[in-house]
Amino acid sequence: MPQLPEDIIDRLTAMERRIQQLSTAVNTRPALNNVSGGEVRITDGGSLSVVEPGGTKILGVGFWSTTEYGMEIKRQSGKTALTVRNVTAGDYDQAVRVFDAYAHELFSDDVVKGGLARPWLAMLPPQDTATTRWPQTTSTAWTTVARSFNPLWQPRMRLNFLTAAAAGVTGQVRVLVDGVQWGDPVTTPAAFDRTALVVEDLTTRFGSLVKVEIQAMVTAGTGAVFAQPLMMYGTQS
Repeated sequence: MPQLPEDIIDRLTAMERRIQQLSTAVNTRPALNNVSGGEVRITDGGSLSVVEPGGTKILGVGFWSTTEYGMEIKRQSGKTALTVRNVTAGDYDQAVRVFDAYAHELFSDDVVKGGLARPWLAMLPPQDTATTRWPQTTSTAWTTVARSFNPLWQPRMRLNFLTAAAAGVTGQVRVLVDGVQWGDPVTTPAAFDRTALVVEDLTTRFGSLVKVEIQAMVTAGTGAVFAQPLMMYGTQS
């Protein structure tokens, strides 16, 4: 016996029943505010934002501009507190930056060589201005007149010191870092002021002690050669 088409009334009744079932399921489904055993993925230029009632974006994660993906956390006032982005396009490493409530950059890491970019930590106390009491030597061979040990947190260092010599005396002063000459010697009474890498590979030396020495020697005349450190701090690449 051939199949007969369903009566239109029966078909409408079945459709109505399905619509009611779907409506009930939608209205009774719990809120989708929990993820268990999986992940939430935002792709293709998307981003995630948390916005406070006043309209200020407190948290932004994802697409920023052109090709950059990053993150920014703001205070409730709208002032930036932390960023992991460069503000420019590119897929290179992004610095982590922490700001105070006045937009001062308190902390950032060095994405070129590793370690800290900010802050610059060391501060040298005021030094003796009387030349005769400065570190000194009368030797005609390189002699260590000052030495310090410091933990290595940053790839570069700035060191500045003054030099002098007794009347009729000429001398040279140089710096050693872990026993290796760091920069060129200066001839008295020229000042030494250099900013350069402390070590080539910060990764293997990070946090270890580095030895810094000032050496001096007499090159002409009889008397003393003097050197007085004035400034030394670590800095970024």
